[in-house]
Amino acid sequence: MNDQTITVGGAHAPVVADSVEPLRRATQFTGEPGCIAEARRLAVRFLQELEAEWFAEFGDHTCDDLLLVVSELITNAERHSHGPYILELEGSDRRVAVTVYDSSSTLPRRFERDPTRLGGHGLEIVHALCDRLTAERVPVGKRVRAIFEL
Repeated sequence: MNDQTITVGGAHAPVVADSVEPLRRATQFTGEPGCIAEARRLAVRFLQELEAEWFAEFGDHTCDDLLLVVSELITNAERHSHGPYILELEGSDRRVAVTVYDSSSTLPRRFERDPTRLGGHGLEIVHALCDRLTAERVPVGKRVRAIFEL
């Protein structure tokens, strides 16, 4: 930890830098039946831990929105990659990140809003629910990350 010392009324008191590691959980999925439900269960446990350990406060819809984003990103990884994929959850009292790594290097495509289109709404939903969405190629394929500000 990167501590500094300051003098307060003649006494030295440590100042803890904002370097506390966020809570992290990750798991790998192989595409077996039930992966989406298991990913959602992992996310529920993660949010419970975040509330208990970080005193994170979630808005009325944040938990449901986050679970829907987990479902959509895992579904996309399952449909569009040829191999295992990883769900990583990271959070603090200020934000939660949902990240999915998969083996496909093709970046996801967000279609324009069209209620008459069948399918292809996953990224549109994710983009509407989270505060920030990024997708980038990584050596193993791609990483898609949705950020929720608390």
